[in-house]
Amino acid sequence: MAAQVLGYAGVDNHGLDGLELQLDQTLSGKSGSETIVKDPFGRPIDVVRSTPVREGRNVILTLDHTIQAQAEMVLRQTMRQWDAKDATAIVLDPRNGDVLAMAVEPGYDANAFGSTPAGRQRNRAVTDTYEPGSTFKVVTVAGALSSGIVTPQTAFTLPYSIRVADRVIHDAEKRGTVHYTVSQILSRSSNIGAITLAELLGKQRLADWIQRFGFGRETGIDFPGESPGIVLPADRWSGSTIGNVPIGQGVAVTPVQMAAAYAAIANKGVWVEPHLVEGGRHQRRRMLSRPIAAQLVQMLRGVIAEGGTGYLAAVPGYQVAGKTGTAQKPDGRGGYSSGRYVASFVGMVPASSPRLVVLVAVGRPRGAMWGGVVAAPAFQQIARFDLQYLEVPPDGPGIGLTRG
Repeated sequence: MAAQVLGYAGVDNHGLDGLELQLDQTLSGKSGSETIVKDPFGRPIDVVRSTPVREGRNVILTLDHTIQAQAEMVLRQTMRQWDAKDATAIVLDPRNGDVLAMAVEPGYDANAFGSTPAGRQRNRAVTDTYEPGSTFKVVTVAGALSSGIVTPQTAFTLPYSIRVADRVIHDAEKRGTVHYTVSQILSRSSNIGAITLAELLGKQRLADWIQRFGFGRETGIDFPGESPGIVLPADRWSGSTIGNVPIGQGVAVTPVQMAAAYAAIANKGVWVEPHLVEGGRHQRRRMLSRPIAAQLVQMLRGVIAEGGTGYLAAVPGYQVAGKTGTAQKPDGRGGYSSGRYVASFVGMVPASSPRLVVLVAVGRPRGAMWGGVVAAPAFQQIARFDLQYLEVPPDGPGIGLTRG
């Protein structure tokens, strides 16, 4: 369990990968030494200098083995159902940044690390990037709301497609011209709506909000080899970038970055450095104002409601807020691979006072590609189990009402 996170030690018991490597000095301590004077027959007659042994210290992780095991099981089931190549899940406490589960499948037996391909040993939740697709739209919406250029009720007339420089971009499903509020742009995951908001915001302000959300730099999680992701600075944007980035294309993030960003929304706008080791001081910063964070949570609840793209993420008895994502995988030649997608969902529960943020990303599923179809049900299974396991009180409509 959690093989990619824990890592392994070599024959000399020194850590070589994962947390075993990250925490090697803490766990190992330090050997002592003595400088001894001996007589001609080799017998010690005096100790000139002595350095005492420093014992290694125990380290307590934030991972909960029950939550971790269940997340891994759900990922394995999801991979089998959709014949997927890989899957990742993170369960995060948004209040303090504790990582309760960090699951990467397929896993491996760390006792046999020597015969396991290096690619399977990577903790992709921290080291690997993916294009996030529509889960990234929350950045654009947050920037537009915070800048005061729109409110959740501001309405737009949106055609099916829009030209941005040399590209024509359209919504995922064929439709006519619609009238959407900002809330509906997010809940119905309109590409045209997100681009419209981004153009109002402007490329520099959008780039600033991307940085403010923590994308393009490391989160600082206590794990070796973290990737900062890939975000182009505004001065390197092409004419069509303002049409790609707002919908989560042309930008690459790590799962832990995305989970931490949504955790900040759940935590009343305060971003907390995610971590795997208990104790210590962890960076905190205000990312959003409390009113804007509350508006986003309310808007993200609409994604789960009937008609939203994430209705399969609904957990009976609990309010859920979150976002679906469906993104094509780059082909390495400046384009995108046909039929190769990452389906994702990231959400928070209970939405009235979030205790958990859960992210699920499934790589190269077959038979379906949509985050709302592939990843949202896995989120639902993980969230439902964890809420019951942690005995989190329900907050859904009608809870607490009785018939007299």
